[in-house]
Amino acid sequence: MENYSTSDHKVTRDWPKVPSSVSAISKGFFVHWMLFARASFIVSRVSLIILLTLPVNPFIILCMVENIGIIGAGAWGTALAILLADKGHDVSLWMYEQDLAEETTRTRENRVYLPGFKLPTSITVTTSFEIAVKNKSIVLAVMPSHTMRTVSKQFIPFLSHNAVIVCASKGIEINTLMPLSEVLKDVLPEKFHHRLCFLSGPSFAKEVAQKIPTAITLASFDSAIGKKIQTVLSNSYFRLYTNPDVIGVELAGSLKNVVAIAAGVLDGMSYGHNSMAALLTRGLAEMARLGSAMGANLQTFSGLAGMGDLVLTCTGGLSRNRTLGVRLGKGEKLLDIMKGMQTVVEGIMTTKAAHDLAEKFAIDMPIVNEVYRLLYEGKDPKLAARDLMGRQLKGE
Repeated sequence: MENYSTSDHKVTRDWPKVPSSVSAISKGFFVHWMLFARASFIVSRVSLIILLTLPVNPFIILCMVENIGIIGAGAWGTALAILLADKGHDVSLWMYEQDLAEETTRTRENRVYLPGFKLPTSITVTTSFEIAVKNKSIVLAVMPSHTMRTVSKQFIPFLSHNAVIVCASKGIEINTLMPLSEVLKDVLPEKFHHRLCFLSGPSFAKEVAQKIPTAITLASFDSAIGKKIQTVLSNSYFRLYTNPDVIGVELAGSLKNVVAIAAGVLDGMSYGHNSMAALLTRGLAEMARLGSAMGANLQTFSGLAGMGDLVLTCTGGLSRNRTLGVRLGKGEKLLDIMKGMQTVVEGIMTTKAAHDLAEKFAIDMPIVNEVYRLLYEGKDPKLAARDLMGRQLKGE
């Protein structure tokens, strides 16, 4: 028994009894061991309390720091770079334009594609594939879908043997009608095929950069790899859900851009909410029909990659595809609109690919067909709407 004096009273503390048969050395060791055990317990409890009071998820903070390369510095690539750097990862951001790369390095801001947001100092801006990709455990492909094949071929030689490739682009290769998963499998060595993941869902780059709560989908061929990337990318305002349906997630993310152009046309012609509700519902049905024919899970089209992204892109003011449609609905010509646009409108090429896929699989896609005629045949928007409404009556 040991006594501790305070100013007012005496505190008596009972220590564990040491067996009398134990030597003096053993007694000392036993007492020190008990003190160490008590101290360790107190430290672990204090550490847990500190972690639980932090403003973000402690398990995300404890995530291993990764070396990450991002190929493509448009708005989405830049927003993802900021998000990952804020989590403590080392990020290299590849830009195509040398002058923009130099300006972004100097100002720490991508003034062309994502103005108003500062890049953390842990982001290295480069035009070198070697710097962007070599020794990186994760590589995000965020370039326009029509450049996926040619750009991927250029960075493949620098890939680490165990790198995970995350495709954050949406689209269908127009000449081959391949989804981007098939394009990447076509150019990547076979050892990387199961290490592919695909990011899709309702996510405007600007809102992610503003740290507005966002939830999207990550599809993967390997569930363990998918869960790893889910942890790397998720934080307090950016939440990922995994999904094994790669083709479904890809098609949903691509085809919704076609419907978004049609949605913009309706707004451009000042049609009302009735028209928009009908378009979104029937557009989703067309997306699901083609997806089913190509082996997708129909449930995917009811989730974030399907309905979620469709609602965002068809109604959100930041949607490039919807904006294009609005201007078409107001009577502007496609070529005139494209002359003044700096960013790629993925829905234009996806419309042709979707139109050709519908023919290939013999799928009825009247909305896709009318958008195709608007873009590639110069059809009048009001005539397109009239033809859609005048089709032969049928069951839902």
